Amino acid sequence: MKEFNGHRLKTARTIRRYGLAELADILGVKRQTVSMYESGKIADPGMERIRKMSKVLEFPVGFFLDSKEEAVNVSKGVYFRSLLTTGTRYREEQEAKIGFVSTMYAFLSEYVSFPSLNLPTIYEDDTIENMAYKLRDAWGLGRGPINDLIYHAEQNGILVTAFSTSTNDIDGFSQRLYIDGEEKYLIALSKNKESAARLHFDVAHELGHILMHNFDDNVETLDPNEFREREREANEFAAAFLLPKETFINDIGPHAAKFQYYIEMKRRWKVSIAAMLMRSKNLGLISYDTYQRLVRYMQTYGLRKNEPFDDELMTAQPAMLKTAVDLLLNNNVMTAREFVQEISMNYNLTLYPAQIEELLGLKKGRLKEANLPLEFNLKIKK
Repeated sequence: MKEFNGHRLKTARTIRRYGLAELADILGVKRQTVSMYESGKIADPGMERIRKMSKVLEFPVGFFLDSKEEAVNVSKGVYFRSLLTTGTRYREEQEAKIGFVSTMYAFLSEYVSFPSLNLPTIYEDDTIENMAYKLRDAWGLGRGPINDLIYHAEQNGILVTAFSTSTNDIDGFSQRLYIDGEEKYLIALSKNKESAARLHFDVAHELGHILMHNFDDNVETLDPNEFREREREANEFAAAFLLPKETFINDIGPHAAKFQYYIEMKRRWKVSIAAMLMRSKNLGLISYDTYQRLVRYMQTYGLRKNEPFDDELMTAQPAMLKTAVDLLLNNNVMTAREFVQEISMNYNLTLYPAQIEELLGLKKGRLKEANLPLEFNLKIKK
């Protein structure tokens, strides 16, 4: 008989952003009771109450009865770009979703050969600029503009996914995974952003964390100044990776102080004007005063949040996990129903088909068959 998994109640509550007291009121119990459910001090809430949890939190009953054994070993460190301003509930919500995606990747890896992780060797005396060039060389990107950075990351063994978020404070985050002893990294992006310029910087920023920083650290316990320094380094890496020094200087030439020139440069490089201005300042192409003048110009005309071409410059979205699922279903390796059932039975993750579709970026209804009632070839006895 399956036992109640209190940790799953906390996960579901976190994803739906209910506080303990709020959920307790809905379930008709005391706050301490919900806390004891989650900690395992009350081992069996009873099936009637579990069904109510399922209805309120919109997770299948089986989700709360899955084994406590985790399929994937994830790192302590999760690098959120807005850690100091993003609420704990929002971060925990996204971390829980990352856990689900990691489990599904582990399942898919049984059937599909994914690209191996391809990262350059980094040494202690490497400058950030050198690290950026090493990654470009390892991925065969040359020194020019990068189109479809998400595609290149996926082709080189980085898992990329996109989540809907209920706050604009989360730009993206990264986490290290170990699946059957193999090291992998997952980058999660916010679906609230669609512009290639903003997505490319988010991905490059997370690649900076992956190359430079320790994922064994519990990032939330870092001194704020240490965290800001790591963020500064990741931003510097992203700028150096997306805008290589020599090529960028040749392109910007004598026009670095002209705002209109950056608009055309954005179309070519798929990098935000704000990031290019900062890069120009840091490379000594413009003075600090000129940088401030150009930034004030952007603020005056409302260009800080909505830059030119933001709605025109698009990039390839995460597709590797979606492609893996399509490969299994299109080649009749398994049906949609079998896909959902195997994740539940062998990987202790019972979710509704629509939840899996959202997490893996599948087309809505791709796993619709899994919702159909089971068919049996039964006949009336004569």
